[in-house]
Amino acid sequence: MTDTPHFPLSAVVGADSLKLALCLTAIDPKIGGVLIEGPRGMAKSTLARGLADLLASGQFVTLPLGATEERLVGTLDLDAALGQGKAQFSPGVLARADGGVLYVDEVNLLADHLVDVLLDVAASGTNVVERDGISHRHAARFVLIGTMNPEEGELRPQLLDRFGLNVAMNSQPQPAERGEIIRRRLRFDLDPQGFCEQWAAEQDALRERCQQARERLHGIELDDQSLAVITERCYAAAVDGMRADLVWLRAARAHAAWRGAQAISAQDIDAVAEFALRHRRREQAGKAPTPDQSQAQPQSASTSTSSGQGQWGELPAQPQAMGVRREVPSWPKKP
Repeated sequence: MTDTPHFPLSAVVGADSLKLALCLTAIDPKIGGVLIEGPRGMAKSTLARGLADLLASGQFVTLPLGATEERLVGTLDLDAALGQGKAQFSPGVLARADGGVLYVDEVNLLADHLVDVLLDVAASGTNVVERDGISHRHAARFVLIGTMNPEEGELRPQLLDRFGLNVAMNSQPQPAERGEIIRRRLRFDLDPQGFCEQWAAEQDALRERCQQARERLHGIELDDQSLAVITERCYAAAVDGMRADLVWLRAARAHAAWRGAQAISAQDIDAVAEFALRHRRREQAGKAPTPDQSQAQPQSASTSTSSGQGQWGELPAQPQAMGVRREVPSWPKKP
């Protein structure tokens, strides 16, 4: 009995921004995965499953919401170590996801320590399991896709930042587009194999484009000129830390490879800007009106210099830029 094929990514109607972000992360997994925000029924899992078909292994693994740390990272059998001289490792979800896509639905409801482990392994590409002085390590290179509805709970800023790219699905499809979405879904449900064969040429072209971009990627320089532009824009957005700069630069390079270009250009930087900044941006509060010059100078220059000391206690309060909570779309909670 064969598994039901995934709905082809090339057959998904709309969601162009998310499809691009997913492809970029498949081109360069070091970007750090994609966090998708949006309400239920927006085909988030369909898109993630479709991405798996563009990878060499085609592996798609889902992390259950109630998973324990042992189920995530795997376990070591110490009794086997005593009897056989070596620890017996039982693979977890991370081992099964190697080479494919690891999908975490409602990642904001996952325990923080599990999210920490998940993101650490996604960044390093290696899972290390340790117990009572015995350790085992294995490759765990996967594209991490997380979804969440912020109305049901936010991720801590530290964890938000560690997702490479962030895409919000908050647009309502037009009636004609909605109708086409339903028609394609019905055709797929009726005959999954036949539907996939119908879209095979488009899917093969998309897979080939991703493969060629991966091969082209390391020939594209992470150049100083592009970095200078990105660091200036990260500074202007008042992002915390340096991860945004690095992710943005990697995503811009992946976009250049996706276009078939040989170098990063301004259009690559602009194309991925919102993906890298949306969950990291700290908008500056509006500055207070500039005080009237007569009020800003509590005494004349001659009076100040004559005493040798300014009236420091009378200086007007200076406006300070402060971070504000990021804008979160209002989506309904699950029933």
